[in-house]
Amino acid sequence: MNYQVLLSQMLEGTLMSLRIFFSTLLFSLPLGLLVALGRMSKNPIINLPVRFYILVMRGTPLMLQIFAIYFAIPTLTGVNLDRMNATILAFSINYAAYFAEIFRGGIQSIPVGQHEASQVLGMTRGQTFFHIVLPQVMKRVLLPISNEVITLVKDTSLANVIAVAELFRAAKNEASRTASVEPLFVAGLFYLLMNGVVSLVFSYLNRSMAYYKD
Repeated sequence: MNYQVLLSQMLEGTLMSLRIFFSTLLFSLPLGLLVALGRMSKNPIINLPVRFYILVMRGTPLMLQIFAIYFAIPTLTGVNLDRMNATILAFSINYAAYFAEIFRGGIQSIPVGQHEASQVLGMTRGQTFFHIVLPQVMKRVLLPISNEVITLVKDTSLANVIAVAELFRAAKNEASRTASVEPLFVAGLFYLLMNGVVSLVFSYLNRSMAYYKD
């Protein structure tokens, strides 16, 4: 086996997986926060569709959602999505639903007294949310978000179902070409390395936010 070729293929696949990973976080985290606020709305016109969206995203397989977006959107709308854009869209709306529930739990865990105290100080609802509530929420949701982010690293392998040339597909192609399972184990080491970096980043973030006492 030519290990130079193998590592070259793995690195190319890893870069594609990282593109999916970072793009998903870029879109799903802010979308998840907006969905969480919609989920907590007392207006049924907002609340009910958001609850249905969360139910569908969390209750159906991500692989099915990738297929649905890649094949159904062009059929229904005539808009053709390339494989990468379809993958990023599917991952983003899927993970936004999970992040929404995490954010909702964090927001609702903040004592009501803090909202009342901020009103006494003359702060607006927006100022209260962004300066008082949100920093504490981020500290409380850091651990569950880290678990989802670690899962996301591994879930990028699902993009291979629509032939996106990410890490797992590169390993699978190389395994087929060489009739060996060794590339699959090498890919496993790459995933482990990426999740090791993710764990270190979240450990640092957790220490840096230690001044927020629960």
